[in-house]
Amino acid sequence: MPRTPGTSRSLERGLAILSSFNSDRPLIGVSELSRDLDLSRSTAHRYISTLAQLGYLHQDRESKRYRLGPKVLDLGFSAINSMDVREISAPHLRQLSDETGYTVNLAILDGTDIVYIERCRSSRPGQREIDLNLHVGSRLPAYCTAMGKAILAFLPEERCEELIARIDFASRGPNTVTDPQAFREELARIRASGIALNDEELAYGLRSIAAPIRSQSGEVLAALNLAVHRTMASAEELTTRFGAAVSRTARDISLRMGHRLRSP
Repeated sequence: MPRTPGTSRSLERGLAILSSFNSDRPLIGVSELSRDLDLSRSTAHRYISTLAQLGYLHQDRESKRYRLGPKVLDLGFSAINSMDVREISAPHLRQLSDETGYTVNLAILDGTDIVYIERCRSSRPGQREIDLNLHVGSRLPAYCTAMGKAILAFLPEERCEELIARIDFASRGPNTVTDPQAFREELARIRASGIALNDEELAYGLRSIAAPIRSQSGEVLAALNLAVHRTMASAEELTTRFGAAVSRTARDISLRMGHRLRSP
């Protein structure tokens, strides 16, 4: 495990253990963690026991393996709730959802994933089919989501290329873009139009349109989307009917972000 001078090795190890857990790997054993992090089994067990005692890990009774504990959830929601972009965006997302009758979401980029930080669900019939059990804190691969593409498209080129090199382009839906060059071309189209489209790239039946949210300096902070079931609108109709409203909402939030930064 590489170290930076002046840092705490114990803290680095503890955080590395917590970072090993994700939605694809919710349960991990002591031996796995010791091997993954190049720690002796006794050292790994000592760190894991401490984290479990503090509530950051929880041991599954049957398998004896560990999962993230409630303290991690508390930290995650505290971080999300402290985000200016979430607080500022919330009323705008609700207004867009009320005006259109569709579900509206807000997400940030974390590595090659997006993380949902706000949701305004619609009760319109058919919306339940595209919820995919998503909630605040859910993670999805950025490359096959409208919000992920809306953020990636406007990152500095070097940073964008770095992330593309790390993406595992696997097919998730009927129209997932799995070729890196084709994905770059898609990002170029998004930069030209300012709008990102997901046409059943993440899952069958799900279409969405997204736009980036920027800071006062122009840095992309997040993205919002409007999601529909395929029976509700074609990809073309989605852009024609809702593109302007989605762009306007993202622009309004970006302006509010600028005002917040200028406030004393």
